[in-house]
Amino acid sequence: MLFSKCVKVIAALLLILFTVFSFSSQSQAASSTYISKGNTTSKVVALTFDDGSDGTNINKILDILSANKVDATFFLTGSGAKNHPSWIKNISAKGHQIGNHSYSHPDFTKLSAAKIKSELDTTEATIKDLTGETTKPIFRAPFGASNAAVLKAVGDAGYTHTIQWNIDTVDWKGVSSTQITNKVMDNIVPGSIVLMHTGAGASGTPGALPSMISKLKAKGYTFVTVSELLNLPSAPVSGTKYTVKAGDTLYGIARKYNVTVSALAKANNITNYNLIYVGQVLTIPGKTTTPPAIAVKYTVKAGDTLYSIARKYNVTISELAKANNITNYNLIHVGQVLTIPGKTTTPPASSVNYTVKAGDTLYSIASKYNTTVAKIAAANNISNVNAIAVGQVLVIPQ
Repeated sequence: MLFSKCVKVIAALLLILFTVFSFSSQSQAASSTYISKGNTTSKVVALTFDDGSDGTNINKILDILSANKVDATFFLTGSGAKNHPSWIKNISAKGHQIGNHSYSHPDFTKLSAAKIKSELDTTEATIKDLTGETTKPIFRAPFGASNAAVLKAVGDAGYTHTIQWNIDTVDWKGVSSTQITNKVMDNIVPGSIVLMHTGAGASGTPGALPSMISKLKAKGYTFVTVSELLNLPSAPVSGTKYTVKAGDTLYGIARKYNVTVSALAKANNITNYNLIYVGQVLTIPGKTTTPPAIAVKYTVKAGDTLYSIARKYNVTISELAKANNITNYNLIHVGQVLTIPGKTTTPPASSVNYTVKAGDTLYSIASKYNTTVAKIAAANNISNVNAIAVGQVLVIPQ
């Protein structure tokens, strides 16, 4: 009798614990992921610019980026877009990534979830109306102020990643171009996210950019957008058409083009997800494009020769010399950064984030996403495949 009661008590406790973990993981699943730098050893850097209400230096910044063939990321406010819409259009037209920076630049930690959603949705609608592009999936908190409640509300609004920074140039204080450049060069590491601003207060930023870009390139750095840095899907490209074939389902087509069933149905005025027919032409609201490949760089070390480097990367000496404008094969120096021809690291076309739930194992997650344990472990720098925690956010390589 006593034994039976003990068993029932233990079972009840286990059920309670399971429920707590389940609800905990569900509440975390929608939270936006907080990012301060990219998790990479490649020499890549994301230059980011926050735009407020004046945006005085936008066009100067765009001209410098274009002249140096650099892609950047701009976090836009709705109020700024209202004040200088043509400049916002220029950012989009130049091919830079855009993210959401709120409408009126309030401290999100002092707002309700409903107000946060309103700020984000109004900005998204304003920017989309101007450029045709979404600000999703990246958000930057005004003043960098966030907490668990903010991340939850932001995630619920469709912004999967909240982007902080690891290098703050404090350009808004009106510091000199030299100070801005030095701040970046003194703190640069692979995967850095650099914070700058477009407003009149950041008067030193346009002057700092040419020197900063030149010095970063000399150190072997490649410039990427935030989505490229984090291997996020690119912004959708609208207008793709697809003709339904025998055996197709709306779910299968949505999965093929990496869009949701609801988005696909909405784009085609479909109310019954099961009613599509062979020959029907569907408009795909968006498709993921693969981020550009990042060229492999090699920094010459003591004892290196052009022959040994070429052999290391399985290329010919002549190819290596040609790619780096080297006329004398014996003249390379320690610290010289070489481009390895034909060798690139291409970020995955897309990646999925998964939040670990109670009872999950790396094996079960790998099976769920039709990948391998080794790939998930490698993508998340996991050395012990048995050590994952409830609430941990994993990147699932596709």
